Amino acid sequence: MPIVFRDDDQRVDPAVSCDRCAAVCCRLTVVLMPDEVQPPHLVDIDHRGLEVMRRDADGWCAALDREHMRCGIYDTRPSICRKFAMGGAYCRDERKVHARNPAPLPVKPAA
Repeated sequence: MPIVFRDDDQRVDPAVSCDRCAAVCCRLTVVLMPDEVQPPHLVDIDHRGLEVMRRDADGWCAALDREHMRCGIYDTRPSICRKFAMGGAYCRDERKVHARNPAPLPVKPAA
């Protein structure tokens, strides 16, 4: 039976670190709320006409700092991204899904 987390689950797994993760959260579709504004080069319109965070050709979020494996717009990241606290309930759940269908790590920029 799959584990289901409630929205108010505040437990955090201290063993989780974004710099050692395949950043599965950074491959999810991120729909922007109407009041959220991001730089135009980071935004796409999906097939339903919704504003979403743009993904690069390999499927990773365009805002991902690939060298450090962290969000390049952390202070202004979309609200849906804020729900993915490192090691939090949503993070742990996505990691379990990812373990069954792993994606390769993104290519780091050339030095």
